[in-house]
Amino acid sequence: MKQAILIALGDELLSGARREGNCGWLANRLALAGWRVLRMEIIPDGLGVLEETLSLHVGKADLVVVSGGLGPTHDDCTRTALARFLGVPLQIDHAAYDTILSRYPAELKTTLEMCRSSQGAIPEGTFSIHNPRGSALGIYFIKDTTRIFAFPGVPEEFKAMAEQELAADLLLNDRCMLSVIVVGWPEVLLKDRIGHITANPSLNISILPSPGTVEIILRGAPAAIDEAAHNLRALFPGDCLSEGCFSTAQDLLLTARRKGLTVACAESCTGGLVGAALTDIPGSSDVFLGSAVCYSNAAKQSVLSVSENTIKEYGAVSGECALEMARGAKNQFGSDVALAVTGVAGPAGGTDSKPVGTVWFALAGARAERAFVYNFSGDRNQIRIRATHTALAALRKAILEMNENG
Repeated sequence: MKQAILIALGDELLSGARREGNCGWLANRLALAGWRVLRMEIIPDGLGVLEETLSLHVGKADLVVVSGGLGPTHDDCTRTALARFLGVPLQIDHAAYDTILSRYPAELKTTLEMCRSSQGAIPEGTFSIHNPRGSALGIYFIKDTTRIFAFPGVPEEFKAMAEQELAADLLLNDRCMLSVIVVGWPEVLLKDRIGHITANPSLNISILPSPGTVEIILRGAPAAIDEAAHNLRALFPGDCLSEGCFSTAQDLLLTARRKGLTVACAESCTGGLVGAALTDIPGSSDVFLGSAVCYSNAAKQSVLSVSENTIKEYGAVSGECALEMARGAKNQFGSDVALAVTGVAGPAGGTDSKPVGTVWFALAGARAERAFVYNFSGDRNQIRIRATHTALAALRKAILEMNENG
């Protein structure tokens, strides 16, 4: 397996003033193409550290990519560090920089001309890389069988130059890595159930929990990956997203579309987050008819036809209210199935019987209805996010269990 090292420069990355994203993006692209990324390192600006870092990896990895430090300011030292590493002087590639300048209007050329001695300089004996999105040249050379690329740290420039120069290296190899995403299982329970699969020495397996899902990434030989994926789907029937789907919302819509079913929502404490998750998916309009965000009791009554007596007797945060909200959404939008969510997101509003984090859900189809409750922990934002993912998972499961007649 080909091996790569990714290096990002910047004091702002080490201080947390900016987040590193270039190496993370490239690591994913390389992994999908069958590479093994040995290290991703963040190092400070200035001379010395980059040279030392390169000395550790050049001649051992097949590829080293450096992000950042190629601009015109005092802290942009990558080109000088590369020249020192190679033991050669810097020289200006006038032809390459002229190509850059030709892209800019006259009023900017004067300013960019002043940066020629910095942004147009490369170590002697190396090759300049055209920047299709900015004004700083990239740098490329080979040393001790390792290919070294240096790209500017501006994300759009980095990505454009990486795709331009590493096109052959980034060709997708969908046989070397595969993800199986499981819905509704906490990581602590899932890990024990799949222990015999993760123990396979021929596979490299990563377990990545997210709100509502756990992604299991399989890397290895195609036959071993296929067998492990088959075993995972057999272990969690109905709880694995369809191949090619990367979110519960995406799989929910795909399943409903295949069955010819439509959905609608009624939301209180989530404030439209469930509907937003569904409409984030292109083409959702053929399945998702709409969501009624009814926060006040009056809105629940006037828009969703929730009974005033229901709210007085059971409260807005109750299974009875959630069921009437789901029925109201189903009738209002004319959907095959509807989901409702109502709860106490906090930080205030909780009681002894309904503490902060109490969230009721309800589903209404043509033939079946049900309500259920969860008690979530966390702050207001965490409770709303967890409620949203629980709602999507419940709606997806309901659709899986429905036929075209409800």
